[in-house]
Amino acid sequence: MKPSDSVVVFGTPERGHTKRLIPIISGLTRAGIRTHVFTMPCFRTEIEEAGGLYINLFRGRSLDEADALSTPIPCRYVSFAGHYAEQIISEARVLKPSLVLHDAFAVIGEVVAGHLGVPRVNVCVGHNYAPEAALEALLHDPRVNISENCWRAVRVLREKYGMAHASPFSYVTGMSSDLNLYCEPPQYLPDDMRKPFQPVAFLGSLSEQTISRAPLAVSPYGKDATVNQRIYISLGTVIWRYYEAAARGVLETIREVVADVPEFTALVSLGDAQPGDWVRRLEMPNFRVESYVDQWSVLGASTIFITHHGLNSTHEAVFHKVPMISYPFFADQPALARYSQDMGIAIPLSSELRGRVSAEDVRSALSNMAARRKDMLERLSEARQWELDVIARRGHVIQRILDLAL
Repeated sequence: MKPSDSVVVFGTPERGHTKRLIPIISGLTRAGIRTHVFTMPCFRTEIEEAGGLYINLFRGRSLDEADALSTPIPCRYVSFAGHYAEQIISEARVLKPSLVLHDAFAVIGEVVAGHLGVPRVNVCVGHNYAPEAALEALLHDPRVNISENCWRAVRVLREKYGMAHASPFSYVTGMSSDLNLYCEPPQYLPDDMRKPFQPVAFLGSLSEQTISRAPLAVSPYGKDATVNQRIYISLGTVIWRYYEAAARGVLETIREVVADVPEFTALVSLGDAQPGDWVRRLEMPNFRVESYVDQWSVLGASTIFITHHGLNSTHEAVFHKVPMISYPFFADQPALARYSQDMGIAIPLSSELRGRVSAEDVRSALSNMAARRKDMLERLSEARQWELDVIARRGHVIQRILDLAL
């Protein structure tokens, strides 16, 4: 690409997905490419700090107007693409992009690239979230409820924009024949599992800006900063949309255990979600609940992480070498939990997906971690090096993106 060329990037309202776009935006802009990023207003500062040219994807366009009913929520991004395709294509065309890059959930990116006839780079979501397996799981997922608006959008995408494969689940099936970026080190996707993602390049999920941040002057654990076991608990944001009962049960049980052990202190993040009033009843001197925390800083001060195994959370914990206790909920989380356990950097909290957890289960996991801590830290050191290696090779990935439009 020439410095005069431009790239158009499409994001979604999902904060975790946006974080994974930042290293790409930063790399493209450092290469002298005008990088126009269509996304939510709340991400404007991060986009501009990475050098991107922010554009409000939702200015005059409402996601709810396109679809306020379909579940899982990402089906609504399919509806959004079909409903607003003509407008967004017109806005993108003016920018004369040589290439379109998009988060996999931002289905509009595939529409724009196809209509403008430019190469397309897809940024994969999740751990080993291959289209065929993801689609099969969704076809049997009790959460699925597709609105008429979504079906109407699917017909538009098929008949007007030539997306023959369009479906309410296009957000998991839109692999690119040009390039797919995988947001983990290559060790997390063995050779025999890569076929569905080809052509693929490994990007990782941590930005250079994040890993270079200085630690906070004051510990997020406050007066408990020197307590032996500082337990950070985060079950993500998305789970509160669908699985509040299971999340509540786990938190209440962990609280019961922490209450009995003065050597423990716990900090819970709700991922900016707002579940019921029951959450506030969990709080006590050594069990603090926050709507949102700076997870990077909290992990840097933690000794244990109880996690759902979201992609960003898992790799941030690896970088900080924090041993994990696994409680996954859905999608790619169970697979990443199993991988982490097989690696020796995590311990399961339950043998069943979203299974009931007893106080004895929590005590057993914590005791097991204490016994295995030395070995877990050694394995985490190895995995952390994988993160550093994939970041070091990121310039080659950016060049591969640029070469597509030559």
